[in-house]
Order: sequence, then structure tokens, then C-alpha cells
Amino acid sequence: MASTHTAPFADPVARRATDTSDDLFRRLDQLNEIGAALSLEKNLNALLEKILVAAKTITRADGGTLYLLKGDGVERELHFEIVRTATLNIALGGTTGNPIPFFPIQLYRDGQPNNSMVAAYAALHGTTVNIADAYTEEGFDFSGTRQFDQKTGYRSKSFLTVPMKNHEGEIIGVLQLLNCQDLAGGEIVPFSTSDQRLAESLASQAAIALTNRALIIQLEALFESFIELINTAIDEKSPYTGGHCQRVPQLTMLLAEAVEKTQEGPLREFAMSEKDRYELKIAGLLHDCGKITTPVHVVDKATKLETIFDRINLVDTRFEVLKRDAEIAALESKLELARRPGLDEMAQRTMMYEIDRTLRDRVRQLDEDRKFLRRCNIGGESMSQEEQDRVRKLGTTYKWCDTSGGTSNFLSDDEIRNLTIPRGTLTADEREIINHHIVSTIKMLEALPWPKHLKNVPEYAGGHHERMDGKGYPRGLTRDEMSVQARIMGIADIFEALTAKDRPYKKGKTLSESLRILGQFKLNGHIDPDLFDIFVSKKVYLAYARQFLDPEQIDEVDETGIPGYAA
Repeated sequence: MASTHTAPFADPVARRATDTSDDLFRRLDQLNEIGAALSLEKNLNALLEKILVAAKTITRADGGTLYLLKGDGVERELHFEIVRTATLNIALGGTTGNPIPFFPIQLYRDGQPNNSMVAAYAALHGTTVNIADAYTEEGFDFSGTRQFDQKTGYRSKSFLTVPMKNHEGEIIGVLQLLNCQDLAGGEIVPFSTSDQRLAESLASQAAIALTNRALIIQLEALFESFIELINTAIDEKSPYTGGHCQRVPQLTMLLAEAVEKTQEGPLREFAMSEKDRYELKIAGLLHDCGKITTPVHVVDKATKLETIFDRINLVDTRFEVLKRDAEIAALESKLELARRPGLDEMAQRTMMYEIDRTLRDRVRQLDEDRKFLRRCNIGGESMSQEEQDRVRKLGTTYKWCDTSGGTSNFLSDDEIRNLTIPRGTLTADEREIINHHIVSTIKMLEALPWPKHLKNVPEYAGGHHERMDGKGYPRGLTRDEMSVQARIMGIADIFEALTAKDRPYKKGKTLSESLRILGQFKLNGHIDPDLFDIFVSKKVYLAYARQFLDPEQIDEVDETGIPGYAA
């Protein structure tokens, strides 16, 4: 095929005017500027579009197509990514949002190289194809081009098809330019040698830019997948808190976007770039990564006596032992009574009845105390001092014969300590273990070599248990020592926990209940007051509820009755 190299020009004199030194230098400057612009572009569609538009500009092409190579082996295809034709006002793909209705070009047909298609040939052989006139060119199939021309009245003439090779020499796509326009008269002329070299240089730069962008995208996808892996591990470890790792980032972003839209108040100047959004998103996903170090029996402690099993069943067994002992004692008393000489029948019957009554009272009291302890085993919002005292009294008043044959208090010191937990199901030591997850989170995140655009992730993720008054943990930071993003995450973390319906120790609260509690947190210096007001006024809570809460949790909210809320 004679057209696999630069074709000779029909009229070299006609091209001389367009290939002056000044024009060439000008286009070289354009090429340098384009190379710098390509290295800065982060959006893949915009990058592809810039490549094609730049190629059209420096070669004065009326139209062009950019293909990307996809698939493996004989399944490889060139997919249309960007299509532009200036005189027909055609703009497809890229940032336009206009779909491209063309099928991909196969590099192989029936296992054989598809050398009849110009773009496929350039990709298969890694060589530029410069065609002066498609209508007179032999060796390539331009039937599709002629059909297009017939429908549109266009005249496709000169073609410059350049393979795009990355720094490893791999073909990643094809850049095809159409109808070079003469600078002087505007007529369609062949692409010159300088056009070809400029296009090849641009294609090389573009291939490297595309490869780098694809590599960054792959690394970001790998990074986010690794984060998902950590959260999945936490989820598998504890089904009660795994959803928390997914929901908090969502609520964080909802509140951050609401703050950014605020036009008044102390936070009116808060703004986020795309990099800032991504950084906050990653921080949200990683805010509880330290929980992977938390013992599962503490995370999943659904009742006060639960460890790897619920020890309330041991308490139940002891009650059964006491009831058995009471029954045995009653039977022994009856047997002794029956053996007593000289006791008349009426007196014996009266004494037997008294033994039965005492046994019934004893069993009834044991059953009541058993039910009481079972209730105490369930964590709640609060436990009265009277109930705590009753637990301690039962634990030491009742005695039972333990497995060693000795007499022991009915409840061990550890069991009493757990059953008298005033709120929730965790002891102070266990709560400290839970709280330590934020220390682990900070250590884990600060140990990573974060790139510049993610350098704030440890601070954002590590501050969601701090308080505005400095009474939080682990560092006791005050409001002024925290970023807005960290304060946003603090509200998101609390509200998610209040409304969560997958906790083992409580039901998910309604919106009105949660907002009342959150309002009290504002008043006592726990959360940022300005962020809380935005959270309510912009109805961030409702947007979140519609995504994640059950219908019965979404009740009517009277915002005027929320403690501390300033509309």
C-alpha cells in the first residue's frame, strides 16, 4: 500500500506558502503550549477533546476523530471518543454530551488483520498514513466515507492518520485528521511533511498524557478499593457498625455542600474545589479505619453481660440452682416432718402447707429477681440509682454453691459492674477500648505518605470525636483548633449514630428525637453551633433521612422547638 508513508504532494508550490518558517515556528509554539495544557488537564473527556482540537488547530484540519484502543488480542477495537467537523458543525463525544452513533473499528476480522481500514492499519502497524485524496487512493476501504459524503454533501479528501504511542511504545489510540485547509486560499490540500511531524509529536505527547491520566485514575480506583476493603473488613467483623463507615461520608458531603451554598453568617466564605471535595470524601471513608483493631466482642456488645456469649444465661442457671435448692430444702423439711413422732394429722397438714407456701414465695421472688436482672442486662438511655443498688444487693444477698463446691456470692464483681452500667452496654474500660479506635485511626493515617492534595485527611478524619469546648478526645482540641471539615464530620458522625437502626443495643431514633439531642449537644459545647444551624436550616437531616432512614423514623419536625437552634 503506497499510502502507508507520507504521500507526495500534487503541487509542492501550492504548499510552499503555508510552510514558511514563520508559520512553522508559530505552530511549534502552539505545540509547546498544547503540551503544557495537556499535562494540567485532569478530566479525561476534556483531555481527549483538547488533544483533537489541538491537532486540528496546528494542522489546519477541518475535521478529525480520536479513537482509543480497547480489548485484548484479536478482540481489540478502536472506539470513537471524539468527532469534530467544523464546516458541518459536528461535535460528538467528549464534554458535549452528544453520543457517537458509530460502531467500533475492529483490528481483526475472522482472526486476520483488518488492513483495509486506515485507522486499523495505523494501529496494527504503528505507522502514520498520509493520504492526499481518499477518492483516488487505492488499498483502503473508503466506502463508509463516500456514503457519509453522499448524505451530507461533504467532500472528504486529505487524511492524516497517526497512531498514538505511549512511553512504552504501546499503541493506545489513533488520531485521524481530515481535510487540511490551505492558509492562503482555504482550499483543501494534502497534509504536508511538517503537518505530519507536528501531528506525530502531538500524538506522542497526548499518548503520554492519556497514559498518565489513566494511571492516576487506576491508582485512585485502587486506593478507594483498598479503603472499601478496610470498611468491608470492619463490616464483616461487626455487622452493627459496618454501615456507619458508608453513611458518615455521605452525610459529611451533604453538610459540606450545604455549608458551601450558605451566603450569610460566619461560614459564608467556606468553599471547596474538586480536590477539596475528594480529600473530604476520602477522610470520611477512613474516619473509623482504626476500628479494625477494636476487639469484636466489645464492638458487638449487645447486652451488658455479653462477651463472646451473653453471660445472662449463666445467671439464669444460677437461679435454677437456687430454685432447685429451695425445692430440695422443702422436700427435706417435709420428710423430716413426716418422720417426727407424736405429730397429729391436722398439725402436720398445717406445717406442710406452710412449707409449700414458703417455697412458692421463694420461687416467685427468684423469678421476679431473674426478670429484673434480665431487664438490667439490656442497655438503655439511663439506669436509676435505685436499680443499681438493687443489683448490688441481689449480687451479695443470694449465695450459691459454685463448681468448686464452695459458697459464692450470686454475682461476681465483674458481673455487678456490668449490670450496673448506667447508660448503654459498655463499662468505662470497654468504652476506653472503643474510644481508642480514633487513636488507632490517627496513627494509621499519619503513617501514610499522603500526596499534597490529600495531606489533610488525617486531621479531618481524626477530629470527629473532639468537642468545641475542648472536652473531647483524643487531643482535647477546641473549635478554633479544628478545621471546618473536621467539625462537619463530628456532626455527621453523631447524627448517623443517633439515627442508625443497626445498633445491637438500641433502636434508630426519629428525626425529631435526634435533632433534640443534637440541639442539646450544641448548647453544651459538644458540636459547632454554626454548622448545626445550617444542618437544620438547609434541611440536611431530611436529605439524609430520605436516603438512609426507615419511613417510620421520618416524623414531622418542629424546627422552632429544637433546643439551641437559631433560624
